[in-house]
Amino acid sequence: MFDLTGQVALVTGSSRGIGYAAARALGRQGAVVAINGRDPDALRRAGDALRDQGIAVHVVPFDVTDVAAAERAIDTLIGITGRLDIYFANAGVQHRAPLLSFPQAEFERIVFANLTAQWALGRHVAAGMAARGYGRILFTGSLSALLGRKEITAYSAAKAAIHGMVRQWATELSGSGVTVNAVAPGYIRTELTRNLWSDDEFNRWLESRVPQGKWGVPDDVVAAVVFLAAREAGYVTGQVLVVDGGMASVM
Repeated sequence: MFDLTGQVALVTGSSRGIGYAAARALGRQGAVVAINGRDPDALRRAGDALRDQGIAVHVVPFDVTDVAAAERAIDTLIGITGRLDIYFANAGVQHRAPLLSFPQAEFERIVFANLTAQWALGRHVAAGMAARGYGRILFTGSLSALLGRKEITAYSAAKAAIHGMVRQWATELSGSGVTVNAVAPGYIRTELTRNLWSDDEFNRWLESRVPQGKWGVPDDVVAAVVFLAAREAGYVTGQVLVVDGGMASVM
């Protein structure tokens, strides 16, 4: 099951962390993977590492917030590969500040990167998939879209909108053979969360709060990505699959 041989997958924000792990997992299932990021050097290193593991890789550097340039890069990729079957919109940015001192300019920047750009690029990809009659579109949501946490007002608002967008898009695209879903990670141990998992006090809090008593790792999330990207998940659409060790399930 979940054989992706012959399919092409694009994962944004995939030079490291969850995105890199997702590209690796999709490649191990047989997909040709296109990895993306803003740093060409980091992306090249990630591509080399995947090739060393026997995965067929295209390196596609672009910034998702430059929508026009990103769309051109995606079109160029499709011109080379001939198709795009799986699109995992994983790229995102964060800014932490208390609500009452959160700059509006930062709010708008975070919402544009995590919502508006995702909407625009996802719609661009969806048009081609719908014309072909097949596609898997996945977004990275967040546990913070379901449970409040201080100092991330823009990020949580954008991710909550992504969750709603998944449901709305599913109603519009299902007739075209395209499914739309999201994974919503909880606390996942990556380079981006290093300041948290390096903090002993935070670790004690997390171990007491998460029913499984531990951090998640990227492979926990990407197992869900592979499932939702597979042909076998064709009757699953409009869903947000939370991967959080049970945290959202308890008071």
